[in-house]
Amino acid sequence: MPKSTIGLIVVLLSCSSAFSQQEQRIPSVLRQIIPGHYMYNSGTLNSGVIQTSEGVVVLDALNSEAVARTQREAIANTIAQPVRFLVSSTFHNNYSKGNLAYGDVWKIGHENYRTDLLASMQRQNVSAEEQKARLPNQTFRDRITLYLGGKEIQVLYVGRAHTRGDSIIYVPQDRIVYLSELFFSDQFLFINDGYGLDWLKALDTAEALGAEIFVPGHGPIAADPRESRQALGQFRQMLVDVRDAVQKEIARGATEDQAVATIRWPQYEKMQGYDSQRETAVRRLYQQLTGVLR
Repeated sequence: MPKSTIGLIVVLLSCSSAFSQQEQRIPSVLRQIIPGHYMYNSGTLNSGVIQTSEGVVVLDALNSEAVARTQREAIANTIAQPVRFLVSSTFHNNYSKGNLAYGDVWKIGHENYRTDLLASMQRQNVSAEEQKARLPNQTFRDRITLYLGGKEIQVLYVGRAHTRGDSIIYVPQDRIVYLSELFFSDQFLFINDGYGLDWLKALDTAEALGAEIFVPGHGPIAADPRESRQALGQFRQMLVDVRDAVQKEIARGATEDQAVATIRWPQYEKMQGYDSQRETAVRRLYQQLTGVLR
């Protein structure tokens, strides 16, 4: 395909989900959202790509070195600019193992991201060499603003959500915000390390930035990317429904186990992730609403 091709489709050998360590072929696409902005999709995982005249900023390196190298090849073939910065949002392996392919790039993450990534790698007995390669070069507490190729690129912390160290990227002049795993499009939320009440506040803060386009960390974005606001609203409503159902059970005196046994959301049961995350969602919200999870 010529370098100017926007929809660069590649097939790669990639690590599968956390449920399997065997490699499988996963179709991957680098898709232009609007001029200068791309979403790299590998399976159900999305990575943000911001093009400037002085280089590229990537949000999330995804789940393996192989996937990340394939993404970098797609960026080189399509955009023909070097990657200057890698911003990482989630410390989980499926969004941080790819950091290994960015040894030549300045890596940025929230201070809680670094703390939790390091703790996670130490629990998994990851080598010191790999730990160094995956950890950020620079951390921040509230925000970092990059000025690159005439663009103002805001790296923001909007509070605990999917984890306690998520970052988002907002580009004001283009009115686009990359939400990483704060936004699951057409999928049930994954909340193993999440904080549902704070997650709602974080989404409200992100929506108030003034963006017109909201790029998800999982799932599709509409052909008209401005329809992503509606998809974000649907995801927010899911969080509200989860919170309200758990709150109702607490109000009637249910224990945590009783709430797990009772609560169902039929409107979401066909979504990817529902079966594996329903119980987790109930327990995390129950614990946060009752003050056990702080």
